[in-house]
Amino acid sequence: MRVELALSLAGHDKGHYYVVVGEEAEAVYVADGELKLLARPKRKNRRHIQPIRKLPADVAELLQNQMDDVVIKRAIKLYKKHVEK
Repeated sequence: MRVELALSLAGHDKGHYYVVVGEEAEAVYVADGELKLLARPKRKNRRHIQPIRKLPADVAELLQNQMDDVVIKRAIKLYKKHVEK
């Protein structure tokens, strides 16, 4: 599975960034390192997220390392800084 970021398009968390940590046929499991931890990821319908395919190099490198809640939180924060520029 390729690690990727995703933007929530529907639900009470609309506009929230997540890291996809698991997949099923019609759903994905996402975590943000704060409210939704890696130990208990949120299940979301695939239609309700927008995958982010083109990640900045530093964010992609960070997500390739050992995955834990701190790394997920740091990667999302770093991606948001790139988006704001």
